[in-house]
Amino acid sequence: MASGDDSPVFEDDESPPYSLEKMTDLVAVWEVALSDGVHKIEFEHGTTSGKRVVYVDGKEEIRKEWMFKLVGKETFCVGAAKTKATINIDAVSGFAYEYTLEINGKSLKKYMENRSKTTNTWVLHLNGEDFRVVLEKDTMDVWCNGKKMETAGEFVDDGTETHFSIGNHECYIKAVSSGKRKEGIIHTLIVDDREIPETSC
Repeated sequence: MASGDDSPVFEDDESPPYSLEKMTDLVAVWEVALSDGVHKIEFEHGTTSGKRVVYVDGKEEIRKEWMFKLVGKETFCVGAAKTKATINIDAVSGFAYEYTLEINGKSLKKYMENRSKTTNTWVLHLNGEDFRVVLEKDTMDVWCNGKKMETAGEFVDDGTETHFSIGNHECYIKAVSSGKRKEGIIHTLIVDDREIPETSC
């Protein structure tokens, strides 16, 4: 089974586009938050058949049959930016296995910790629809529901504003100095002159 903070998340509330009855060798499920959205990674490992199957958002990415070596790695890409992901398969004892996920060469936990430092995420509800807005601080790219947004930067008296639209709603991300070296720059999302609280995913 998976261990540590990279443990899989099992969700019964979503019906995938494929039948779970067929996935008898499902051993791990992870959810990975990237700029273009939250992606579900599922892994089947048939320890008697040697089968390895990787699904990303319900779509089969890798299928290998009759693998005689039951431990090893499977590497594939996730999301619009083709982020590198690797599932490590390690023997724990006897016929027990441990499955861990790495994103861009880092454990899922380390990747998510680093990501929380390099991105800001907001979730908002407009016109009966949910929107997930992500700012990549290093590039100042703005993503909304999986699409990279057209933006326009503007210098203002106390910092910068990155303007974009969601439908007919005017939005901007305001960047101002916190005045404290450890905190750095504070980013705030404003939609229709209303501040939107930041979320952690």
